[in-house]
Amino acid sequence: MPTLFTKIINGEIPSYKVAETENYLAFLDINPNAKGHTLCIPKKEVDKLFDLDEADYQGLMNFSRTVAKAIKKAIPCKRVGMTVIGLEVPHAHVHLIPLQSMEDARFLSKATLSDEEFKDIAASIAKQV
Repeated sequence: MPTLFTKIINGEIPSYKVAETENYLAFLDINPNAKGHTLCIPKKEVDKLFDLDEADYQGLMNFSRTVAKAIKKAIPCKRVGMTVIGLEVPHAHVHLIPLQSMEDARFLSKATLSDEEFKDIAASIAKQV
């Protein structure tokens, strides 16, 4: 059965896309820790990050770096943090989170955004990629 992320890749579930290549996709987290919280995923459905083959792992890291730099340009923050947890969806993914403090990386408080805010943020980051 396809994962939630595979359904997003296939367009079966809407998302706020930030960047896309042939092999990778970046989209805003709909339950963000902070404004601009983005997920980067391989289009290949692999459960765990470290189960990706070397080329796909390196490709995802390079793609994530590009997206993180775009987030930093588009979203006022001290830095962009990277987190890999992998328990919520069985599809390898990287969280890129604009950070003002360590609290933003703890997954304890969430930002509430309207559909328009999500669209504006996605467009702002996408322009920087």
